[in-house]
Amino acid sequence: MEFISLLFISAIGIHWLNLQGQRKRTALLAEQLRPFQIEKLMSQLTTSYMRALGESDPERQQHIFQLQEQAEQQLAADFQLLAREFAQLPAPVSRGLKLALPFIDQLSPKVCFDMRRLLEVHAKGIERAVDNREGLPNKARSFRMMGEMFLMQHSCHWFCRSKTIASARMLAQHQTRYEQALDAVSPETRQAYLAVVQATS
Repeated sequence: MEFISLLFISAIGIHWLNLQGQRKRTALLAEQLRPFQIEKLMSQLTTSYMRALGESDPERQQHIFQLQEQAEQQLAADFQLLAREFAQLPAPVSRGLKLALPFIDQLSPKVCFDMRRLLEVHAKGIERAVDNREGLPNKARSFRMMGEMFLMQHSCHWFCRSKTIASARMLAQHQTRYEQALDAVSPETRQAYLAVVQATS
């Protein structure tokens, strides 16, 4: 009976410590995001892309895509600045946890990922998609952009909470599974992203 009580108390303690860590990381990211309109721009672009993709008139569809050019450029610029600012933070506070256990980042960096590197990966991925260096047609380009945005948002939620929660939020908000977002981004983004989150040191 004492062993069960000890387990229960330990579980409560771990949960409480996890919540404290999550709140600190969430507050840190919110502070870094505050000067920018990244969330607003992502919402605008996602809504506009979906509206364009559902449009049967090619000319109207093209017009909707063209109207998003300024927002796309602003998103790419804002995210470049965010990645640059976040890169100035020290390693301990910029680590995301692969396992939701308190202080595990201090015990073993192998079970962490560097959010500074991950934001740099997403900044480059969004910039490539906006520049459309591959010359993708509008439909394919919009899917690429949404993949880049959704995966970036997933990384932010993973950093703040956990991968499981991030994946659940993406599925609920965008009806998109983690694997689908990973497939939708450019090969360059996917390779660089996996190199960060699967790094062993």
